[in-house]
Amino acid sequence: MKSLSHSAPRPRAETADVSLQVPALQRGLALLEHLAAEPAGATLSELGGALALSPTSVFRLAGALEELGYLHRNEKTKRFAVTQKLLLLGQPHSGSRSLVECALDPMRRVLHATGETTQLCCRTEAFCVVIEQLPALHPFKYIVDLGSRPPVYCCAPGKAMLAFLPGDELDAALAQIRFERHTAHTITSRRALLAELERIRAAGYAVDRDEHFEGVHCVAAPLLDRHGRAIAAITIAGPAARIPESKFAEYGKVIIAAADDAAHRFQQ
Repeated sequence: MKSLSHSAPRPRAETADVSLQVPALQRGLALLEHLAAEPAGATLSELGGALALSPTSVFRLAGALEELGYLHRNEKTKRFAVTQKLLLLGQPHSGSRSLVECALDPMRRVLHATGETTQLCCRTEAFCVVIEQLPALHPFKYIVDLGSRPPVYCCAPGKAMLAFLPGDELDAALAQIRFERHTAHTITSRRALLAELERIRAAGYAVDRDEHFEGVHCVAAPLLDRHGRAIAAITIAGPAARIPESKFAEYGKVIIAAADDAAHRFQQ
């Protein structure tokens, strides 16, 4: 009986330790989420103000995340920003092969066939996240930071992924969209977007006609799993003068073939 009385308090002590750790985890995740939405990064004082944390707490959290490789601090500006480690952590994996590894060779074929910046994107809620990029072969090129998050409804890869989601997942994704006009060509209603998704399913590829940025066209195709569900998308992006509507179908076939190849490699 004596040994039982000594061992009984131990689970309560472990529970107490966990309860102390959870708030720190929540604060760390809140810090990462805030920085993920700040392309220019933030200083310790800015983070403290935005998250209502003490300077000591922010210093400890940012230091720990920097040491783990999730944050980088610019020595000149003293601003913290998220690193690519978060992108690598969130990208799909199949066994020991990442999605990026499986898509790189097909992406290179697209790059050499079109000459335009070629990107690999995944979807997170109502946004399309760029997780890999091969810059255009032209001197003047369209490139973005890895981790950029354009809205799914006004970019070709986002629409390509939406078009090939199962009904329940599509409904959930549409419920998260807050339509905002970026250019004169931006889709700004659920009805118009659903009509666009029907056209994409019929063609097998999606396009962006100056819908997010003026003068920029994109063509994208989804990577589909064995059930026909979109898990990612490959897209090209560049000046409308180099990607005119007359080339959409030609480039669409090239990108569909690359996306199918990447999806096949990923599922082997």
